[in-house]
Formats: sequence, C-alpha cells, structure tokens
Amino acid sequence: MDVFKFLATQILGQPPILVGLVACLGLIVQRKPIHAIISGTMKTVVGFLILVIGAVTIVNVLSPIGPLLENAFGFKGVVPNDEAIGAVALMQYGSEGALVMVVGFLVNILVARFTKYKYIYLTGHHLLYTALLITVLLKVHLNLSGFPLIIVGGIILGIYCPLTIALVQPYMKKVTGGAPIAYAHSTNLGAFLGGFLGQYVGNPEDSTENIKLPEWLSFFRDTTLSTGFTMILIFVAIMLIVGPIAAAKQVAGGQNWLIWAIMQGLQFGAGVTVLLSGVRMLIAEIVPAFKGFSEKIVPDALPGLDCPVVMPYAPTAWILGFLISFPIGVILTFVMAGMNFKYLLIAGVVPHFFASGPAAVFGNATGGKKGAILAAVVSAVLISFGNAMLIPLTGPLANSGTTWGEMEYGIWGTLFGYVVKFIGRMF
Repeated sequence: MDVFKFLATQILGQPPILVGLVACLGLIVQRKPIHAIISGTMKTVVGFLILVIGAVTIVNVLSPIGPLLENAFGFKGVVPNDEAIGAVALMQYGSEGALVMVVGFLVNILVARFTKYKYIYLTGHHLLYTALLITVLLKVHLNLSGFPLIIVGGIILGIYCPLTIALVQPYMKKVTGGAPIAYAHSTNLGAFLGGFLGQYVGNPEDSTENIKLPEWLSFFRDTTLSTGFTMILIFVAIMLIVGPIAAAKQVAGGQNWLIWAIMQGLQFGAGVTVLLSGVRMLIAEIVPAFKGFSEKIVPDALPGLDCPVVMPYAPTAWILGFLISFPIGVILTFVMAGMNFKYLLIAGVVPHFFASGPAAVFGNATGGKKGAILAAVVSAVLISFGNAMLIPLTGPLANSGTTWGEMEYGIWGTLFGYVVKFIGRMF
C-alpha cells in the first residue's frame, strides 16, 4: 500500500511529473531520437513549473485579502482552500484516498480507450483532491473501507473524469478555436454553465477582449499592466476600508501601507505574466507529444489540462469574472450568516479567481461581455452556497476550519454526498 501511496502522491499527484511522463511516453511511442525525448519531456515539465510559479505568485498575492476582510467585518467561519483541506484529508484518509486516485486514473484510461469519451484527466492535484473527497464521503456515509472503498471510489472517479471533461469540450473548442486540448479542473461545471448560458444572453463578437479604451487607457490592453493596475486599486481600496494603520500592522510587516498595496498589485501582474508564459510553453510541447500517446495507447484522446490554459484566450474576461465574483461572495457570506448556516463559508479569494475567472472566459466565448458577466455571477452564487452545503457532509473534516473550495466539489460533491447518505440510511 505504501508503494501505491507513493505513486499517487509523489507521481500522479504531482502535475508536472504526470504531464512530463505522458509527454515522454508519447515521444517514445513516436520513436523520436533520445535528444528529442529528453528535450520535449523537460520543456513540458519546465513549462508546467513556470505555470505553477505564476499561479503560486498569484495565490500569495491574493491570500492576505481574506484575513483582512475577516478581521474588518468579524467573520468567523470555514475557509475554502483545496490545498489546506487536501493536507488535512491526506492525514486522515491518505492511504485509501491515494489508492482511489491510482485506480481512478487507470479507469479513466480504460474509459477513454473503449468509449467515445476520449479524454485523459492530467490535472493531478485536483485528481487527488477529488479522490480524497470521494473517499471521505464513502467512508462517512457508507462506512466503506479497504478494498471495497478503493474499487468503488476508483470506478466513480475514473468515470467522472472523462465525463466532466466531455461536458465542457464543445465550449472549450469555442474558447481555443479548436486546439487539440481539453479542460480538466475542479471548475468544469462552472466552465460548462458559462458557455451554456452565455449563448442565450449575448454575442461572442461583443467580446471582452474588444473593449475600446480611450488612448490614455491604452496600456490596459497589456495583460501585465492591466491586471497589475487593477489589483493595485483593489488593495488600496481594501486597506482604506480596513484602516491603513491596522491593515499595515496585520499584513505589511512594517512597510508603508500604500507602498505595500502597490507592490502587491505589481507582483500580481508579474504572476499573471509568468503564468501565461508557462501556459504557452506547456501547450507548445504537450500537444505534439500527446499525439503519439493518443495514437498508440488511447486513439484520438485529448489531454485534459489545468484551468490556466484558457487564460491567454481571454485574459480580460478572466479578470472581469474575478472582479464581479469576489464581491458577490463577500455579500453572500453576510447572507449566510443571516441565515444561520451551521458552518459559515468565508468568501475565498483564490476559489473566486480560479473558478469565476475561467467561467467568464467560457461565457465570453459564447456570449461576449454579457456572457462573461452572467457566468461570473452564477459561479459566485454556486461556489458560495454549494461549498457551504458540502461541509456538513464531510464528517470529522467539517470541524477542520477549512474545506474544498471550487464548484465541482460544492455541487457534484454535495449531490454525491446526499446520494450516498441516502443509500447509507437505507442499508
């Protein structure tokens, strides 16, 4: 079991390694020369690592916002953070959860090989977080353990992965212009709803990326500058709301509050730039390499990749989605407090950025600006209420102070939780 746990957490659970192995296998199958195999594999891994560095920078910049607002408004509750709940779940359910992930990945390959759903879920960390959630729900409500838990959980995970990708793929084609990649993330449902609803409210030609700006604002067409400047304004506003002196003491480490806010915004712009660079490098390497994998092992399969792969197609939509979604999430935190939710879900900046941003990209692809706005609003509501409803279903983890943060967990996870809870009561 330790071997399988190592395989799941250290290989399959590490997206750069998993994607690199797939690229390596694809190049080997194509009988590329050894130098091309090494080069293609390393560039794939490095591209993913660059993407991760950009994402980590963004997360680090956003992370102080939650505590600032929590202290300012007196919020006390559960913080949605996939990495945090993943660490807690691994401590309590790690062995079985890791094996569920391994079995699920193998079942995903079999489903892709023998059905029309030819998608391979390569976003390893969310594969692990989903496996852990399935493990927790099966264990808490059906009292499964050991071999039955691993097999049942693995089959559920392996079927879920290609199906959730297939749900989004028609709209992914619209986003990317038909690029041979798929979308595999814990925000697939939000991406689907964004694309589905967008087509009914707007025109894709009225894109967020075509917003006309006066000449003195033309620098906003540069993603680095527009995102950085926007985040500077957000941080300055938050510091003024909270109180510059108190806020500076809490998060700025003695630095002048205005300088700190400016630097946070510029770091955000730098993080976005690095992330986009990694995405471009990753796609340039993984697409031709995966071609060999799909031709020989799973014919016509597409690689399901992490959510940042769609950001270059509509970066303005992504930022717009976040700017609309997060304030709604904060408002809904107050609403849930007034409704006396047993577990109060604090609006998480990171989930709103990485869930509602992509949703707006898909909404923009089918409905332009109106589609992006609607997608962000729907995403904000669903990740707020959905994940709040998931918490009571997670047994002992409900009191951990953190929970899963994105829409797949909050909607599908909650529905699955109630299904297994109902089955458990029957038997």
